[in-house]
Amino acid sequence: MAVHQVTFPVADEREILKLRAGDEVIVQGHIIGIRDRTQIRIFDEGVEPPMDLAGSFLLHTAPNVRKLGTDAAGRGLYEKLCIGTTTSARMVRFTEPLGERYGVRAICGKGGFPDEAIEPMGRLGMVYFAIVGGAAALETTQIEAIEEVAWEELMPECLWKFRVRDFGPLTVGIDAHGGSLYHDVQTAANDKLKEILARL
Repeated sequence: MAVHQVTFPVADEREILKLRAGDEVIVQGHIIGIRDRTQIRIFDEGVEPPMDLAGSFLLHTAPNVRKLGTDAAGRGLYEKLCIGTTTSARMVRFTEPLGERYGVRAICGKGGFPDEAIEPMGRLGMVYFAIVGGAAALETTQIEAIEEVAWEELMPECLWKFRVRDFGPLTVGIDAHGGSLYHDVQTAANDKLKEILARL
């Protein structure tokens, strides 16, 4: 297992291609919070995202925040209270268009993606990062600031731009070479089940 430091957004695809399933990653820079309602707006309703997603890391989240006021442009200013992750599998259908149309490079959440994500992630140079469930308190400390919020009317399923420092450690659950820890675990479990049933 290799350990990597990656700063997002990434400009060079090689930063993603060097990651292999099972590797550990510490993230610096910026990540973008996104969830079901946001992606439904983009892909089902055809509304272009107001943030640049090229080279980005998307975190499946609907954070708990406190509004402090508004800036000169009338946009909300927020402080973090608790920023955790939500289950990813139900959002797998957005994976291919996120990579193909917008150049997203990494997605992170709980529970992983099913096998249908493996081929498009490999073809488009994307990775899925696994994060430990129940670690919201730690994640929140690794998010230094909420720098931007878009589509506040979808609260808390807005688009969130977070500045992070030493975010992780994360595990590469699916890499851009066809490797998937989730597939490997499922295959091993099925093989073990067959062995158990054969002994009964």
